[in-house]
Amino acid sequence: MEETAKAKFAHSFSASTREEVRKRVLLDLSASGKNFHEKEEIEKRVETVLLSMGLLLPSSQVETLCCELHDELFGMGPLEPFFKDPEISEIMVNGASKTFIEKRGVIEQANIRFENEAKILELVRRVLAPLNLRLDETSPMVDARLPDGSRLNAIIPPLCLNGPTVTIRRFRVQSFTKKELVELGTFPSEIASFLEKSVIEKANILISGGTSSGKTTLLNVLSSLIPKQERLITIEDAAELRIEHPHVISLESRPPSIEGKGEITVRDLVRNALRMRPDRIIVGEVRGPEALDMLQAMNTGHPGSLSTAHANSPIDLVSRLETMVLTSGVNLNIDAVRRQIASALDLIIHMERLRDGRRVVSEIVRVSQGSDSSVRFDPIFLDAKGRNRNAEDDSSTLRKEKIL
Repeated sequence: MEETAKAKFAHSFSASTREEVRKRVLLDLSASGKNFHEKEEIEKRVETVLLSMGLLLPSSQVETLCCELHDELFGMGPLEPFFKDPEISEIMVNGASKTFIEKRGVIEQANIRFENEAKILELVRRVLAPLNLRLDETSPMVDARLPDGSRLNAIIPPLCLNGPTVTIRRFRVQSFTKKELVELGTFPSEIASFLEKSVIEKANILISGGTSSGKTTLLNVLSSLIPKQERLITIEDAAELRIEHPHVISLESRPPSIEGKGEITVRDLVRNALRMRPDRIIVGEVRGPEALDMLQAMNTGHPGSLSTAHANSPIDLVSRLETMVLTSGVNLNIDAVRRQIASALDLIIHMERLRDGRRVVSEIVRVSQGSDSSVRFDPIFLDAKGRNRNAEDDSSTLRKEKIL
């Protein structure tokens, strides 16, 4: 009976009293003209409001309420604990009642929920406001980069039938090193040495793979192996790269304004980067017409360029590149496109994500010009546990071939 009464009180407090306290604290902050970001200040305000409402709560409940209000007003609300866990790489909010996280490469359902869908919208809009972005009926999809470097995507009804859906990709504060990837089993030590030599000798490298297969992580590691005296220009849709290098210029595309003006595409940035005296051009992800400009850069005095692209295999990657180039608006036949690809690329590294969540380099191929304007693939490395999707099989094959 007593437990039931406590449960009813807790539910009543969280649903009605909490909202009333929240409104009064917000009103208090607004009237004072100050921003109280410290929890101690929030606690003072909450205690004042509770006393004015004739409520006397245990200190533990007051502290919990203050933490929740602080996270809701100035943090990420119910998602705040996930931002404090460095092992969580993805946060997925599927409406008010279901939230999933990816931890150590494995997706699991989180034990949290939002009070209602309006709270999700309120949280996202508060995060977007300083970025001059919006999420509403006229703009129901949005991509944003959060202050900590995380990437946020949100989509709302009527485009999403599940209710407001938010996906947040988080990144490590400290980038992985080559040694760490070897220890994690991403690739064997001999492959690490081979890739380091390839980067130093300015091989043009494209990393392929599916979503969340580790492409950006590997690109970060390879970029950090570039000699320190070289000048790097990075180009991204949303800044994700964290390259350990002393001379990096980071460029980020810009979406159009509400009026449909001011858009700066990745292709625009690739063209501009050629005038910035780069030793290397690093494109976070190639997904459109910018593929042609990147290939031309690789072919015209900018060797050692690096990029990633979504594909199921190295062969599929070349097919995707052909399609991207053909969408550039330049009148090229397919043979000319293939000659460009074969001339520009030296290596394709294919990444895969295993069933247990691990990311591995499953294949490395050397790209060269074949007969009849075709693209030739010479396998250099094949990891059976990646290509066969069998985490138990640790066999791999390394063909020692010189690439340059």
